[in-house]
Amino acid sequence: MSTALKLGEPITRREDRRFLTGAGRYAANTAPVQASNVLFLRSPHAHARISGIDTGPALALPGVAAVFTAADLLADKVGHLPAISELKDEAGNRHREPLHLPMPAGKVRHVGDIVAMIVADTLEQARDAAEVLAVDYEVLPAVVTVAQALAPGAPLVHEDVPGNLMCRWGKGDRAATDSAFGRAAHVSTLSIRSPRQIVHYLETRAAWSSYDATDDLVTVTFSSQGVQIPHRLMCERVLDLPKEKLRLVTEDVGGGFGPKYPISAESTLIAWATRKLRRGLRWTCERAELSQADSHARDLVATAELALDAEGRFIGLRVKAEANYGAYVSMFAPTIPTTGLAKVISGLYRIPAIRVDFDCAFTNTVPVDAIRGAGKPEALFLLERLVDLAAHETGRSPVELRRINLLRADEMPYAAASGYTYDAADCTRLFETALATADEAGFAARRAASEAAGKYRGLGLSCHLHGTGGIADEHVVVNVEADRLVARVGTQSQGQGHETVFAQILSAALGVPVGRIEIRQGDTRSIPRGGGTGGSSSTIISGTTLKRAADVVIERGRDLAAERLETAPADIAYRDGAFEVVGTDRRIGLFELAAWKPFDGDAVFADRIDSFPTGVMVCEVEVDPETGETHVDRLLAVADCGTVVNHRLLAGQMHGGIVHGLGNALMEEALYDEESGQLLSGTLMDYALPRADDVPSLQVETIVTPSPNNMLGFKGVGELPTNGAPAAVANAVLDALRPFGVRHIDMPLTAAKVWTALQRRG
Repeated sequence: MSTALKLGEPITRREDRRFLTGAGRYAANTAPVQASNVLFLRSPHAHARISGIDTGPALALPGVAAVFTAADLLADKVGHLPAISELKDEAGNRHREPLHLPMPAGKVRHVGDIVAMIVADTLEQARDAAEVLAVDYEVLPAVVTVAQALAPGAPLVHEDVPGNLMCRWGKGDRAATDSAFGRAAHVSTLSIRSPRQIVHYLETRAAWSSYDATDDLVTVTFSSQGVQIPHRLMCERVLDLPKEKLRLVTEDVGGGFGPKYPISAESTLIAWATRKLRRGLRWTCERAELSQADSHARDLVATAELALDAEGRFIGLRVKAEANYGAYVSMFAPTIPTTGLAKVISGLYRIPAIRVDFDCAFTNTVPVDAIRGAGKPEALFLLERLVDLAAHETGRSPVELRRINLLRADEMPYAAASGYTYDAADCTRLFETALATADEAGFAARRAASEAAGKYRGLGLSCHLHGTGGIADEHVVVNVEADRLVARVGTQSQGQGHETVFAQILSAALGVPVGRIEIRQGDTRSIPRGGGTGGSSSTIISGTTLKRAADVVIERGRDLAAERLETAPADIAYRDGAFEVVGTDRRIGLFELAAWKPFDGDAVFADRIDSFPTGVMVCEVEVDPETGETHVDRLLAVADCGTVVNHRLLAGQMHGGIVHGLGNALMEEALYDEESGQLLSGTLMDYALPRADDVPSLQVETIVTPSPNNMLGFKGVGELPTNGAPAAVANAVLDALRPFGVRHIDMPLTAAKVWTALQRRG
């Protein structure tokens, strides 16, 4: 990497060397040993009043420095953990958002709600204190499902939320949709329940803190998807602190996927308690604790109807859904199942009329929020399963029906009836490339070979997309020093390879080697502005802003070079990492100029954050009728992610997203006891994740239609494959089972479900 790069070159990730050699700087590993240990006592009940807490016996134990409860938060006027997205019903009323203190006052609302914060010299001493901490609970009836929560007379999760209804939300033209159904030649209907998911990232959440008495400064280092939003919310909304009195830092992160994005109770409490105790603290979430503490996702019940005319054209789509929000409104939660579904429910198809209606409810379960895909995998599962069913019900093949309804390139940008505009795509090319590359024509022979071996083979398609999101509060600064460029960005890598991708963008823009570019992130002191990373948008947000900042570097450098070379700025050109006087051999390199006088370039985000990457997956599975086990044999993904910065990293993002989707499709499910509200899948003994032998060799191909919404034509990638994989896998399994009369199975399509469905045949 001693020469400048162009966009698209597949270099290896620069950060991998330190990760693979044990030099990564993760929060739990960098915590100072002298910091006091924190343990959070969590509610064992899904719903209970706290009649009293006797902290005396715990405080009397050796090494115990403090035991904090909600009473301490109320005394210090600690505020509510807010949502920063919102929903409004059709009358314009904002979603209901009851009080959510970092430790709830008077009542716990889910298993895992924080009851007390224990600070001790050692973790063992904190655990001893938890054993003797006397909490008097009055157990109350719990509601776990939306059906339970919305039933007449149901126990209230929050006394100030009548009927447990957080919001009743709708989108789309109801009259036009009803009219389409009135003239339909055929209507296909499907009801699904999309299971809850828990993200088990390699690195659980962790935080540690320090206190500087000289400046009265608290510094919290924690595992996050961005420090600036939590910093703003902690200072302005929760702790009422001047921003210069709190510094948040994030270094390396071992996976984020959504739950490390929101402001969290634990990191907020550590910031608060550090100032109160004037000492450093440390906390690492235990693996079983993660299941009760980190946000869940995907808990959706929905029914969809697809209207077709006599020629098989889609003319209308209706969706009625119930979303389980858990016990509180998490930071991005309002728009995750709702607009998350609406953004993609039109798929890659021409559907002129769409209506979506949601009932959003509180329950006594862990709050939900964004997890990779953020409401879209379950939406596309619903749509793509419905398309397969409609094809069979109207005497067509799934391939044929999709061909009739796919959007054409000349229809872009396409204003979907769901209210979103798809920027750029060539859906027909995606589809035909996927079918040809996957050898769809040879499937019949492979199916016959499987049948000869006693297995059922199925082929499944998924035409899918993603709508990028996130928060584009970006101000990039690129400092030019004598030996390097230092770029500060407001997004946060959690394994995506930002240090490589962003350096490539600067290398291409300025003509300098990647090895002389340093990317910095995750520090509110040196990078006060930023929106963090979420919604598959970091390359759009930071990448385009880096290019603009590079252009400013050239403009400012031209003035300095003119001064140094004693000529007019208009006579200076920039080429291959150097400024030169046009028509002469007089030149000065970028770094040589900075050695004379360091300078910088900066820019703010000036494009549109939204893009709609698209994809088609073709999956083949074999089902063992004796056991119901599904083996994913072949999986091809063709993706259009706009301009590609690094093909190697794009393939890695696709692989990771596909595997996440495979888990969603085949095995992952957070289960609650519907009477007690106890989480039944709270450990990795009870919650299945994909292993290496569950994953086939994955084939990834790309086509490029640049987005017109940003200057470099970027689209998102990280969540696109997670959106598409569940539907492709499910359609393949149901294709294998269709000859035996099996119409549908909800995710996860476990061996037990498949075996049971086969026993009912005939």
